[in-house]
Amino acid sequence: MAGPVPSAGGSPARNPLTRLTLPELRQRTSVKWRMHPPDVLPLWVAEMDVSLAPAVADALRGAIDLGDTGYAYGTAYAEALGDFAAQRWGWNSFRVDRTTVVPDVMMGIVEVLRLVTDPGDAVVVCSPVYPPFYAFVSHADRHVIEAPLGPDLRMDLAALDEAFRRARQYGRRPAFLMCNPHNPTGVVHRRDELEAVAELAGRHGLRVISDEIHAPLVLPGAHFTPYLTVAGAENAFALISASKAWNLAGLKAALAVAGPQAAADLSRMPEEVSHGPSHLGVIAHTAAFRAGGQWLDLLLDGLDTNRTLLAALLAKHVPAVRYHHPEGTYLAWLDCTALGIDTEQPDGQPGVASDVAGPAKVFLDRARVALSSGHVFGTGGAGFVRLNFATSPEILTDAVTRMGRAVESMM
Repeated sequence: MAGPVPSAGGSPARNPLTRLTLPELRQRTSVKWRMHPPDVLPLWVAEMDVSLAPAVADALRGAIDLGDTGYAYGTAYAEALGDFAAQRWGWNSFRVDRTTVVPDVMMGIVEVLRLVTDPGDAVVVCSPVYPPFYAFVSHADRHVIEAPLGPDLRMDLAALDEAFRRARQYGRRPAFLMCNPHNPTGVVHRRDELEAVAELAGRHGLRVISDEIHAPLVLPGAHFTPYLTVAGAENAFALISASKAWNLAGLKAALAVAGPQAAADLSRMPEEVSHGPSHLGVIAHTAAFRAGGQWLDLLLDGLDTNRTLLAALLAKHVPAVRYHHPEGTYLAWLDCTALGIDTEQPDGQPGVASDVAGPAKVFLDRARVALSSGHVFGTGGAGFVRLNFATSPEILTDAVTRMGRAVESMM
């Protein structure tokens, strides 16, 4: 018999995830809230159900009041990230002169790939992984090679070794595109794991590009290690922004950061790439890293509570679903294979995040809960769903209760 489901805990007035009601959230016009009909609870795309952090809102209001809506300029964004990285992660070697502003993390990844790989070269990814890794890499005329995660959902070094070997044979200038922390599993890579990646990449001659968009969202019990602080990562790159941690996806701006041996490559970034970021985006991201720390800490407390709540809810309502506690992000990777649901994919191709199949389709149709289909995350994703728990405890409780009723109706 499952035990009682814990309450949200803490002070609702201080938890950013408890400030907005469902009717208020349904007034939003972003993709999360408009993709599906109003009776659907959307726990799929990586948007959080929070108001803006006060520091970010104040910075944007100040810019609007001044009419400061021109072109972005200067290094304030990089300076703010450097200070944040030093305080939070001990990244004291961060250098502003080894950064450049890019439109967003994925566009930055594509631009870095264009600097260090050629069309037709191989890019290794650890599947299951963020679907745009497939779509963007393929659209850039690079070839994706998968190195599946291990049964523990962590990077499998033997699989990486083999994938790096294949990538080296496949093209002249291969690369490894890493998710750190990993999306969708929520795994936060340890320093020893990253050191092993750097050793393998150096041995096989691959350049590493680390997507660290979820870096500020590391939950209690884990510690984030920036890849560029690892020995052997001197010729690597990292892509970072405040968009996930402060819910700024619609305010475009990110930073590409180069290791000391990659600075010359980064200097070749075409000047027009820096025209893509929004000036208001740069202002918002700068304010988040500079003055949004207290709000972030409250958010992390709320996410920590929600991941525990989710475990209890699943145990009570959908006990056949296996749930690995994420160490970071606000994403839960749920193994639904025991439910016996057909996992046939719509087109057999990963990367199309809007595709709905398998358990996600059942929960959408029968429970009116929108989750991300596991198959779009590549090999190892079929039979899984990704659930975004960055919402209120009430919405999370309603969603999982609905999922439980849907499963019961199938029995």
